[in-house]
Amino acid sequence: MLERIQNVLVLAPHTDDGELGLGGTISRLISEGKNVTYVAFSTAEESVPEGFPKDILKTEVKHATAVLGVKPENLIIYGYQVRKLNYARQEILEDLIKIRKANHFDLVFMPSLHDIHQDHTTIAQEGLRAFKNTTVLGYELIWNNLTFNTQCFIKLEEEHIETKIKALKEYHSQGKRDYLSDDFIRSLARARGVQVGCEYAEAFEVVRLFL
Repeated sequence: MLERIQNVLVLAPHTDDGELGLGGTISRLISEGKNVTYVAFSTAEESVPEGFPKDILKTEVKHATAVLGVKPENLIIYGYQVRKLNYARQEILEDLIKIRKANHFDLVFMPSLHDIHQDHTTIAQEGLRAFKNTTVLGYELIWNNLTFNTQCFIKLEEEHIETKIKALKEYHSQGKRDYLSDDFIRSLARARGVQVGCEYAEAFEVVRLFL
């Protein structure tokens, strides 16, 4: 299936969600010549720790996605308020429809429909509304998933995991969160790899599939 995919869209409620959920996959797709567009809806200025500029996450997502290979012109950053995306559903849907009309995407990645974070739920629901005629896969952020159906796997190599780890290190403002640690990232990728008989993988829910 990946051979036929050329134009990919990643929907990230907050900066770093895309890297955490599918950084290895983004690295692999770009290394295979695919075009990847990354959309971040909130730079979470209200959550930035003391001592950092309020817009630091905008800078960090630019650096992190560049490490993955995303072209600067393929990075779209919106300024929605963190934890309040659900109050801007219609505006977000309209943004997504504009993006859809400006491009033809073969594959869309978004948070799992079972993600309990309010911002993630909003992007997943509005993403599905906007791209209901496109293949859509939900990525996992296991600290937010009460349940997650591992229905699709993308096999990865060491280089893809290393690139994911390197990209996440660009988020200096996020400190030493457990889910940013090298050990966690590698362990989860190994666990998903074991499920499908390879060294590393990332897992996804199949939300919509067009063959």
